[in-house]
Formats: sequence, structure tokens, C-alpha cells
Amino acid sequence: MKLTLSGVGLSHAAGPRVLDALDLHIEAGERVAIIGPSGAGKTTLLRLLATALQADCGQFSLHDGDPWRLSARARQRLRSRIGLIHQAPPLPPRQRVVTAVAAGRLGQWSLARSLLNLLYPLDSVGVRDTLARLDLADKLFARCDQLSGGQLQRVGIARVLYQQPELILADEPVSAMDPRLADHTLAVLVHEAQARSVTLVASLHAVELALAHFPRVVGLREGRIVFDRSASDIAPDELAALYANEQLDAPQFIPPPVNPLLRC
Repeated sequence: MKLTLSGVGLSHAAGPRVLDALDLHIEAGERVAIIGPSGAGKTTLLRLLATALQADCGQFSLHDGDPWRLSARARQRLRSRIGLIHQAPPLPPRQRVVTAVAAGRLGQWSLARSLLNLLYPLDSVGVRDTLARLDLADKLFARCDQLSGGQLQRVGIARVLYQQPELILADEPVSAMDPRLADHTLAVLVHEAQARSVTLVASLHAVELALAHFPRVVGLREGRIVFDRSASDIAPDELAALYANEQLDAPQFIPPPVNPLLRC
């Protein structure tokens, strides 16, 4: 799914401008990381791409069309083709993991099938296979309130992988995981997107993960794009400028070793 922003700006009600004059083009099947300091507008940008927010100005094209010119029903169908991974997945505490993951396909199922799935999982084998990719197959029938924060994030990722969308938007998808698990989980997500030619856009605080797993990185600061280029072409001084005035100095980012079978 292709994305194009031309001069896009967005302000919250009675607040400052969050996104300003953004020009961004992402081809179908690309894998792009969005990095930048806290408050840069990364989450807002992902919500705009997911059509959860509408821009104040400029033009936004999703899949060769303006999603806000569609009828409400057509826009809802479009959203069913978009997978959104939240930093804190909105999973009901008492819900079983198998039901939470299967919910990824609710937008593709009839009301009758959706209700039946709540009573009896219709594809526990398929859900288990998806969870197995993220080392969570043993949690198939666990309740969500029995899981750690990192496990909940992996359940959120599994739900989107089970959905099989054409566009994946991931907002800090591995922030609750230890470095080794975060690296592995992100590698799985990128590999799955690459294997299915799915467009993947992810915001990340861990710059080393962005550089290691994504061929293209966009630096965002104060709602503006500071740079947009190949990860291998980004210089340390550019990263230092992007994070300037943060409480901690920008570290020297050295990409960790990644399994070559999973690397882009």
C-alpha cells in the first residue's frame, strides 16, 4: 500500500502545531523507521497514516486516493487493510490470547462469525502458528492479565500478523522488551513484512534497532522531517543534531548483529 504526504500539517485543538509541512512518499512494500526525540510527532504521524486523524492542511494519499473523500463505510473497509500495532496494546485483561489474536480478522469476518469466535475460537491452529513465530505458542489460552508487558506487545504484533494487512503501522512495538528480545521480535516483524511485500512503517526510540532492521530511516523533530535517507547513509552528527537538547547526549549508535536470514 502506497503512502504520500504533500505539505501536510496538523494541530491539536487549541494547541501548537504537531506536524508541519510534511512531504513524504513511501512505496508499497517499503520498510521505513521513524525516529526522533519524545514529542517529535511520531505517534501523531502514525495515527494520521492510519486515518485516525485528519490533516488540517496539505494532501494525504493512501493507496492512490484521499481516504477522507471516501464514504464512512468505504473508509472503514480501507482501515480493515491496515494493521496498527500499539505501544500498549488495548487488550481486555480477562480476554484469552487466542481470542485477542483472532480479533485481527474481525474487520474481514461477518458479524455472525465474529460473535461465534468469541464463544469458540474458530482458528486456534492458525493463531497458534502465528504466536509460535513470536515464541508465544504456549500462551494460546492464557488470559491477557497473566502476561508481562513484553508478552502483551508480542500478542499485539501477533494480532496484526494474523490480520495479514497490506499496511502495518507500529508505534514503539518493542519498547517493553529487553534488548535481545526486542531485536529478535523486530526482526520477525520485518521479515514477515518483507516476505509478504507489506508496507511497514514503525516509530522507534531505540535508534540502533532502526538502523539495524530498516533500510530507510526518517528523522522527525518538532513535527518536521530532518532527514529521510538510507540507514547506511546517516551520519553520527545527524543523529546528534536530531536529539540535541535531550537530557542525555545522543549515544554512539552501533547496530547489533542480526540473523542474516531475518535482516532486510
